Amino acid sequence: MFKIDTTSNRITSLEEKRFSELGFSERNHLQEWLEHLPEAFGEELLIIQKEFDGFDDTRERLDLLALDKAGNLVVIENKLDDSGRDVVWQALKYASYCANLSRNQIVEIHQRYLNARGAGEEDAAEKIAEFLGVEDLAEADINGSQSQRLIFVAANYRKEVTNTVLWLIQFGIACQCFKATPYKSGDELFLNIEQIIPPPESEDFMIGMAVKEKEKQSAKHELRQSQQLRPAFWEQCLEAFRKSDCRLYDNISPSKDHWLAAGSGVSGVQYNLIFGKSEARVELSIQRSSAEENQFIYDQVEAEKDKLEEQFGDALVWLPLPERKACRIQYAQPVDGFDQENWPWMIDWLVAHMKRLEQAMRDPLKRVGNSLKKQGTRKAEP
Repeated sequence: MFKIDTTSNRITSLEEKRFSELGFSERNHLQEWLEHLPEAFGEELLIIQKEFDGFDDTRERLDLLALDKAGNLVVIENKLDDSGRDVVWQALKYASYCANLSRNQIVEIHQRYLNARGAGEEDAAEKIAEFLGVEDLAEADINGSQSQRLIFVAANYRKEVTNTVLWLIQFGIACQCFKATPYKSGDELFLNIEQIIPPPESEDFMIGMAVKEKEKQSAKHELRQSQQLRPAFWEQCLEAFRKSDCRLYDNISPSKDHWLAAGSGVSGVQYNLIFGKSEARVELSIQRSSAEENQFIYDQVEAEKDKLEEQFGDALVWLPLPERKACRIQYAQPVDGFDQENWPWMIDWLVAHMKRLEQAMRDPLKRVGNSLKKQGTRKAEP
């Protein structure tokens, strides 16, 4: 870092120092500076408590606790000339403790902070609401699930600390490392605070990649979960169909797919049972190789819509899907399909409604099949 002398039009280097050389301490100096100017981190933060030790069954205390503009709690851990080896572990423990703090507890914590600073006439709830830009604190989302952030401050970082922070960022945990360096020029002292992890120019990219990876892992977990559940569900469901008077699925085996298909008697037209995460569904799917034939079948069936829905006992959802080749006619029921306690009810629902759908569609599909045969005969004639 250099000092500019406008008189001589020259720059002179500043002497980099250690905090210990200058007689500065973490608690009485660095912590005090950051408490009174949190903008040094490059954003607006509201310090709500310092040396917070309000954790049950532990004497541990975090250096500074803040809120950001999104209502997220920010744990700030300060070290002087050396980050030490355990700072990340410390901060993670503090973040886990703070994750359980309610809105009211956060207000109480900040009120105690204001009282200790001699600002007890200020109302903590009003101050937080003003900082977050809401009229009523009840409107604000404060300390949401997995929203806690970590900020580390030190003059030098050990490799085990920086490696761990970079690794945590990959899992969507919001971490930042700031390098705090004191400088001296004559009798003047300077402090430079710069973010080194993640580098400011790549922060958005790294956060975006972390979010993307988290979504990918979540999707993989959901896929694994669904693939484990589906065969068990279909086994129970098919057993219920075998005990019913609906014969559609007599020769069908359990599957890892979210659907089971059975023939309707018309080529390319099938009855589907759907086991979804958020719904159970029965449907008639029209998916021949020819889009024109699919549309023809759909139109023939839809011409009897009123009669079909009366026989089925409820309004069906009609999906001609002109942008696709296939067409569908379906009926669904919202339910948490991954909750196994719902399975007996879901299975009974699927059996009952597939039976009703087959009965309603049986005669129209016979007529459609005959029409298709006649069309095929006419095409074959010279």
